[in-house]
Parts: sequence; C-alpha cells; structure tokens
Amino acid sequence: MPPHFTPSPNSASDIDHDVRTTDALLLDAGLVRKLRGNAAGVTRRVRMDRAAQEMLSKADLYHKAPAPRVAANGVHWLAAARWQASGRGTTPWLWNGFSTRQGGASRAYCAEDTPGELNLGFTADDDREAVSTNRRLLAEAVTGSADTPLVTIRQIHSNLLVQAPAADEDRERPRKADGIMTDEPGLLLAVQTADCIPVLVADRKRRAVAAFHAGWRGTVQRIVETGIGRMRIEFGSQPEDLIAAIGPGIGACCYSVGEELFSSFESQFDYAADLFHEVYDSDPIRTRYPMLFLTQRAPGHSPIGPSLHLNLVEANQRQLLAAGLRPKAIQSIGGCTSCDSELFFSHRASHGHAGRMMSVIGIKPR
Repeated sequence: MPPHFTPSPNSASDIDHDVRTTDALLLDAGLVRKLRGNAAGVTRRVRMDRAAQEMLSKADLYHKAPAPRVAANGVHWLAAARWQASGRGTTPWLWNGFSTRQGGASRAYCAEDTPGELNLGFTADDDREAVSTNRRLLAEAVTGSADTPLVTIRQIHSNLLVQAPAADEDRERPRKADGIMTDEPGLLLAVQTADCIPVLVADRKRRAVAAFHAGWRGTVQRIVETGIGRMRIEFGSQPEDLIAAIGPGIGACCYSVGEELFSSFESQFDYAADLFHEVYDSDPIRTRYPMLFLTQRAPGHSPIGPSLHLNLVEANQRQLLAAGLRPKAIQSIGGCTSCDSELFFSHRASHGHAGRMMSVIGIKPR
C-alpha cells in the first residue's frame, strides 16, 4: 500500500519529491509505469445532477492570505486593507483585525522548540492565564492599548444576535449568540473561529459596527443577512453606507461536505448550486499510478473521483449582497485555515486539536 500524500497548493517541491520517491520505490520492486498516451482513471456518476460543475482541483479554489502585519508586541494579524487605505470612503475611526496563530504566549498547540502561539479561546487544552494574556496582546496590537475592553459572545451556530453590553460586569458573562453589534465607542467586539467564516461590518455614516460568526449552520440560517437587518433596526443603518470584510476561514479548496448540506442550502437559497463544486483529486501519485488505487468496490462506491466542496466565503458574500451592500463595499481577506496550517488554527485540519482565532472590530473613542 503506497503512502498517503495530501499536497497543498503551495508545495510544488514537496509534490515533486513525493513523485520521485514513489518512482524509486516501484523501480526497486521491478515495476515499470506503462504509458498509453492518456492518463487512466475511474469515472463515476456525478450525483449532484441539478448543479452541473466544471472539473476542478483544490488548487483552483485556493486563495492565499496576504502577509500579516507584525505588531510591536509580536502579534501577527491581518487587517481589511481597503478600510485602512487613504482616500475617499476611508474609516479612520474604525478598529479592525483578524488574528493568526502566530505571536502569543500559548504552548498547548505548538512544538516545544517553537515560539508561543496566539490561541484566543478558553479551550480545555490551554492555560487560562496564557489565553487572557493573548487577548490583551491582540487588543494592544489592534487598538494600541492592552486595556481596551474585548467583548465576546458564547457562540452556538445560530442566527441569534445581541448588542454589546455597556456595563463592565455584563462583559464578563458572554451571552449566547453568533452576532454582536454596537455603536458605543471604546469597545472591541470579537468572534472566535477555527474554520468558520468571520464577517465584520461597519456603518460609515452612523459609526456602528458588527461582527458575525458564520459556520455552515449559521450561514444556512442567514446569520449575516439577519444581522444587517438588525443593524437597520437598531442604528438606522442603510445598506449603501455599509462596508464588510470577510476574514480567513476554511476555503472551498478544503471544505469537503456531504450531499445533505447541499439539500440544506438548496432548501434556503435559489443560488445554492453556485456554492458547491465537484472537486477532483489532484494527488500526483494517484494520477501517475492509478492502478495502485483500484478497489474491489462496486462502480460508484469507490472513494476515487470528485468530492463535493462548499464555498462558505461566497455564501456569505451572497448574503451581504442580498442585504443591499454594494459589491465594491465587500472585501475578502483570503486565506484557507486548513491549507495555511502554519498561519491559522484549523479544527478540521488538526482533527479537533486546535486553538481559536479572533476577528475584532470597534469604534475608536472620539
């Protein structure tokens, strides 16, 4: 049985090495690859008949994250570049940032000989004091002060939304929700992710902000679209005045799902078919030596062939558009948490042993 390879879009040299290693092993065993002009393969019926998709590889759906900023305290983080750029429509009154896993005090998810990491979630594996230190480091990196209040929620994969509390004692008891909003200056709203999609929204005219946690369950329940509606009710926000940034999360390149998710999305969105793609395995070993991967399963039951992948970033972008935001007002930061395992925490890529990142937004005091 050959070794299992899972190449990433950015590891061409590793892929070449894997192919050469396999070639050498087969040559030592006296086996020679026979070329017939066309690559062999196994076909199967595409079951997603209602959404015919082009043949894609994981690399086709991968979008690299920009280089992170490095704060004076060592925290590596990303910002919505267009919000910070000079010119008309900028928001100098706005705090915003997307954390990475780099530059903190946690030791729970890194090797002993590597620097500490920026786990921002009170997980069972990490030390609570280290996480509290990390949260202060992030607040300092984004706002310039480690004492900036960080307001969190207890996320439950819902479409529930709350307004940020004004009382200090209330901030110590996070409420159950997956969206939080405020027009109060001096607070830093935060949502935690380790694959799910974070969405930050700001009202340029009324100086109100919101943060949303959108996993597939929250996305099906329209957490972002519902949240924009709440901003209109609570703050009088108009969609044409809103800007949004979609942060790093698991990309369509890595988010393989079951067909039951397609049914869930199809029941809610008329554009559901546009959110799913049939992705074909681009493993170079499997492509070069297809006979090694043949099974005795009945046709249509072999794992060889396309898998169904969901694009959560596009799903939430569609909700922002449906809520009335202008296309140019929406930016995607980029970065797949599963692909970029050195930069981000990923619950799926680490099989559940992962820290948490934070996406934060706030209004600077006048």
